[in-house]
Amino acid sequence: MRIFKEEQRFNQVWLILLMVVSAIVPISIYVKEYTENPDGFSRLELIGLIFLILFASSFIFLFKLTTRIDEKGIHYQFFPFHWSLKIIKWNEINNAYVRTYDPLGEYGGWGLKGGLLWNKAKGKAINVSGDIGIQLILKNGKKLLIGTQKQEEAKNIIATYKTKIIANV
Repeated sequence: MRIFKEEQRFNQVWLILLMVVSAIVPISIYVKEYTENPDGFSRLELIGLIFLILFASSFIFLFKLTTRIDEKGIHYQFFPFHWSLKIIKWNEINNAYVRTYDPLGEYGGWGLKGGLLWNKAKGKAINVSGDIGIQLILKNGKKLLIGTQKQEEAKNIIATYKTKIIANV
C-alpha cells in the first residue's frame, strides 16, 4: 500500500514581509499617538491594540493544507476551515491528474477558492502556493483542485491508484 502525504503552509518570504509591514505600520501609528497624547487611551489599551494587530497579521500562518492519498481515496484538510480530513473515495472520482494552473486567473488567488464569486466552471481550489495541483473531476460533475508542491510524487501515486478510478467507471 502506497501513501502520499503532504503538508503546506503559507510561509512564502514575500508574504511574511507583507505581514510584518502590515503590523509595523499600525503599531507605530498607535505608539506615536500614545507618546504624543498619553491621555488619549491607556497603556493597557495600547498593549491590547498591539496584540490584536499582531494576532490579525499572523493569523494566516495558522492555515495548513494537508493532503493524503491512499487506497481509500484522496483526503484533504484546510485548517481552520476543515477541522478534520475530508475524503473523496476513489469510486466518487471520474478523473484525477496533476496539472499546471493559473491561481489568479482561474481561481482568484490562493486559499480556499471558487464557488459563488469566481468561475464556477473551474470548480473549487484549495491551495497555498505555486501553480501545480491535483485536479479531481468527480462523478457528480463537481471539480476540485488541491495544490501540491510534490508534483512527481503526486503523479506517481495517482498512477498507482488509477485502476481504482477506471474500475469504478
